[in-house]
Amino acid sequence: MKNPTVVVITGVSSGIGRAAAEKLAARGCRVFGTVRNTAKAQAIAGVTLIEMDIRDEASIQRGFQTIIDQAQRIDVLVNSAGMTLLGAAEETSIAEAQTLFDTNLFGLLRTIKAVLPHMRAQRAGRIVNISSVLGFLPAPYMALYAASKHAVEGLSETLDHEVRQFGIRVALVEPSFTKTNLDVNAPETACKIADYRKEVNVVSQAILRNVQHAPAPDGVAATIVDAALGRWKMRHTPKGEASLLAKLRRFMPAGPVEKGLRKTFGLA
Repeated sequence: MKNPTVVVITGVSSGIGRAAAEKLAARGCRVFGTVRNTAKAQAIAGVTLIEMDIRDEASIQRGFQTIIDQAQRIDVLVNSAGMTLLGAAEETSIAEAQTLFDTNLFGLLRTIKAVLPHMRAQRAGRIVNISSVLGFLPAPYMALYAASKHAVEGLSETLDHEVRQFGIRVALVEPSFTKTNLDVNAPETACKIADYRKEVNVVSQAILRNVQHAPAPDGVAATIVDAALGRWKMRHTPKGEASLLAKLRRFMPAGPVEKGLRKTFGLA
C-alpha cells in the first residue's frame, strides 16, 4: 500500500486553512495543521493539530521536528496563515507594517526555511503559498497587505527557480473575496487622519458587502488541493471572480481595470 502524502498546513483554526485541511484529509493525505494554541483549537477530523506560531523561530523548529518524528517526511507545505490591515498608507505605523510583514512574509519564509532541508534530502516536495488577487492588483486602504502579498508572489516565483533542481516546486493560490473572518474582523490602523476617514469608511463597508456575498472557503480549498497534489503550475486562481480578475489584469488596458477596482471598493 502506498504511503499517504504528508501535508503540513499553517493556520487551520478557521477559514481557508481549515477548509483546505479537511479536503486534503478527505483525499487520504496525512495532514498536520498548525494552530497557535492546541488547547483552544477545535479538532478537525483526520488532521493532527500542531502548536506553532509562525512568528517564532523556536516554535516553528519544535513544530516541524514533531511532524518529522511522527511522519518521517513532509511532501507538501501549504502556507495559509495570514493577517490583514485596513487604513491609509500614511496612517500605517512602521510597527504595524512590521507586524503584518512578520506574519504574511517572514512567517512564510520561516516555515519554508524549516521544511526545505527535509525536502532537499528526499529530493521531492511542493510548497503552496496562499497569496491573493492583491498579489497582482492594488487595493485602496490596504496598501501594506497588498505589498505583503506582492512580496509573497516575488518570493515564490524566485524560490521555484532555486529549488526545482531538487525536485521541489513552488505554487501560488490567489483567491479574491472569500467568506471568512479575515476581512470581516480586519484590524484598522491605530492612527486616524481625518482627511482619509470618509473614504476609509466607504471602503470598509464595501469590503463587508463583498465578503457577505462571497463564496465559502470550499472553492479556494479545492484550488489549494489541486495546487498541492495536481500537475504543477505556478499560479492557481479559484473559479469565479479571482480567475476573471487575473484575466482582466493580463489582457485589459490599465484604465478600465482601475475604474473597476475603484467601483468594487465604493470609490468614485
